[in-house]
Amino acid sequence: MAGCRGALCCCCRWCCCCGERETRTPEELTILGETQEEDDEILPRKDYESLDYDRCINDPYLEVLETMDNKKGRKYEAVKWMMVFAIGVCTGLVGLFVDFFVRLFTQLKFGVVQTSVEECSQKGCLALSLLELLGFNLTFVFLASLLVLIEPVAAGSGIPEIKCYLNGVKVPGIVRLRTLLCKVFGVLFSVAGGLFVGKEGPMIHSGAVVGAGLPQFQSISLRKIQFNFPYFRSDRDKRDFVSAGAAAGVAAAFGAPIGGTLFSLEEGSSFWNQGLTWKVLFCSMSATFTLNFFRSGIQFGSWGSFQLPGLLNFGEFKCSDSDKKCHLWTAMDLGFFVVMGVIGGLLGATFNCLNKRLAKYRMRNVHPKPKLVRVLESLLVSVVTTVVVFTASMVLGECRQMSASGQIGNDSFQLQVSSEDVNSSIKTFFCPNETYNDMATLFFNPQESAILQLFHQDGTFSPVTLALFFVLYFLLACWTYGISVPSGLFVPSLLCGAAFGRLVANVLKSYIGLGHIYSGTFALIGAAAFLGGVVRMTISLTVILIESTNEITYGLPIMITLMVAKWTGDFFNKGIYDIHVGLRGVPLLEWETEAEMDKLRASDIMEPNLTYVYPHTRIQSLVSILRTTVHHAFPVVTENRGNEKEFMKGNQLISNNIRFKKSSILTRAGEQRRRSQSMKSYPSSELRNVCDEHLASEEPAEKEDLLQQMLERRYTPYPNLYPDQSPSEDWTMEERFRPLTFHGLILRSQLVTLLVRGVCYSENQSSASQPRLSYAEMAEDYPRYPDIHDLDLTLLNPRMIVDVTPYMNPSPFTVSPNTHVSQVFNLFRTMGLRHLPVVNAVGEIVGIITRHNLTYEFLQARLRQHYQTI
Repeated sequence: MAGCRGALCCCCRWCCCCGERETRTPEELTILGETQEEDDEILPRKDYESLDYDRCINDPYLEVLETMDNKKGRKYEAVKWMMVFAIGVCTGLVGLFVDFFVRLFTQLKFGVVQTSVEECSQKGCLALSLLELLGFNLTFVFLASLLVLIEPVAAGSGIPEIKCYLNGVKVPGIVRLRTLLCKVFGVLFSVAGGLFVGKEGPMIHSGAVVGAGLPQFQSISLRKIQFNFPYFRSDRDKRDFVSAGAAAGVAAAFGAPIGGTLFSLEEGSSFWNQGLTWKVLFCSMSATFTLNFFRSGIQFGSWGSFQLPGLLNFGEFKCSDSDKKCHLWTAMDLGFFVVMGVIGGLLGATFNCLNKRLAKYRMRNVHPKPKLVRVLESLLVSVVTTVVVFTASMVLGECRQMSASGQIGNDSFQLQVSSEDVNSSIKTFFCPNETYNDMATLFFNPQESAILQLFHQDGTFSPVTLALFFVLYFLLACWTYGISVPSGLFVPSLLCGAAFGRLVANVLKSYIGLGHIYSGTFALIGAAAFLGGVVRMTISLTVILIESTNEITYGLPIMITLMVAKWTGDFFNKGIYDIHVGLRGVPLLEWETEAEMDKLRASDIMEPNLTYVYPHTRIQSLVSILRTTVHHAFPVVTENRGNEKEFMKGNQLISNNIRFKKSSILTRAGEQRRRSQSMKSYPSSELRNVCDEHLASEEPAEKEDLLQQMLERRYTPYPNLYPDQSPSEDWTMEERFRPLTFHGLILRSQLVTLLVRGVCYSENQSSASQPRLSYAEMAEDYPRYPDIHDLDLTLLNPRMIVDVTPYMNPSPFTVSPNTHVSQVFNLFRTMGLRHLPVVNAVGEIVGIITRHNLTYEFLQARLRQHYQTI
């Protein structure tokens, strides 16, 4: 294995596929989000916002709970089931639309070009046929590229972005209606344009967009169309529906509802429950049978027969009745399958390595230039692909003898390929009667038909043809994935791997003499090996392939092959989707942390430089905080001056026997000192706590029981505040930095909503006079709350005070500074958190942890710092 790794590193050294070089300094690693110049490593960016899966149990939400009873709960659950069913049906209809027009455009293109080739083969005008094919392909690819210019997020398969969304990261524009329209129309043009891309990957993205938008009953693209639908106005509900939509997309693409459910669980969601599993499976079933019903009726006229379960069907694998020695696979074949898995993993790692290098080149040299350059790149790929396909089909193919079964075809093969005779997918360019051109049969057909040829065609394919086809397809598919068109990777990987598997079967049959081998099985295993080596999926991909073949006996060889391919590929680099997630700098959280990370504590990775608000804060201060920071949540605190003298002792800052590094405190104090230089940018000290003033003047009793203090403070109401003088530059650090008692957490969106609706009171009034907002009013602007920089707040008196306590979350998840990183990570990921305050033993907040603090790169940085301080 070590020798293989060294060989692959030598072959791919120029594309940096042999792991990450750890040459960063701790100072660089603490400020992640930039590209390192030495090896062009993309580090996680800080500007991605996390989804908030945790419920905010504030007063408006409690009012909703008070009115909730069993009848309303059952009604809410029934509406949820209806939405899940509607998402499945709509996803199936989207798949039907894409399939219908791809089939229509492809038949039109190949029909015209094939007629031209047959006529020009006698007249010697094949250049005219090539120009016709170029005309079709360039037109379709140009339209697909234009749609991506309208919505850049529609490029690619969309699976990396959906994986990020289900992991808890909000990718801008990923689930918008405009993205769906550009994706759907773009993918049918790119597939019909002859590019080596598939429509199955974009179906997953399309299903996720349907799941996100349909339950909202509104769209930012259609602002005038809005319905008064009060349900599902939170990230929690939206993310559940996106999980269901993504699973429905897989189910519609492959006819695999169980595989779709497992895909949504394996590849995306970090938070899951049993009820969600049942709903996602029901949504997947709805999508599968909706697509099956309409496709069967349209293509065969037998409505209700359910003959075509997905966009990609592998047909029925069975040996010929005349061949008694044939078996689909035997125990001896498992050894060959393991070797194919190893080779598939190596090929997949090479594919990912080359594609990563191409993606980095595009990021540096194509994307910064005008958008027209992206269109030109797509057209260049289309021209090269078209010329290669046409030339290879006309020049490199061999005339092979048709077998009797190939001429007649079994029923399942006829059923799966098209409504016409099976011979319509066999090309006879420049070949005499009873023979066919094997290269043209693979290249001059839709990709799904080529896969079925490799799986089921009893006629032989030349080993030279299969090897040339594999190499050409491998290189062009690698070049194509990443250009500015909607493109999937499943079908190209399956077709490339099927050619590899069929080549292995031919070699074993012809040169080793293993006559019992069934070529279709080896083509299927080769497809699984290469696809597994590229995407590195195991559980869901195994079930998807089993459901697509409708043959449960393939379960063991497919699972073994995928596991071996994944282990082999992981030895060199990540899966293709994880690579593109990393190139975008998305702070994706893995399933768990490494064992050595438990050497770190929460105090080692938290952010001590806090921006906070008081329970009662002036509008002037809130606006200043929101306009001068990009934080999405703010701790609600009061200054705990009773512990001030105990907090400041010598070189160590000690608070209730919890020790922290002085440098962290100085960082926070320095930030407050910079804020104090401007009245408008200082968040909270202009409002002082009356009770805290009295506590500061009194010396606390040393012998008083600490637990009793905590119990007394637990039920103490929030004190009234009054305006005080501005902070002075003459304040000492002790005056600038005081222990902060933590009361809750309030989101930026909630503060903006309070300001927009004028929720405040004057200082000569009681906070009880402040207007109260309901839960529906707080969530009315979801999911796109107004930007503080776009608001006109001139009508608000900046001296008015906002009481944030009714709207904050008074009981968020918190951790102790001494909590190990593995516990912090598991709590954050499994509960779908957005912010995790770090609170010491007496309720003082000392830091906050976000998604960025738990990324692999950040933890590695802190671990290096930890080793340096030992």
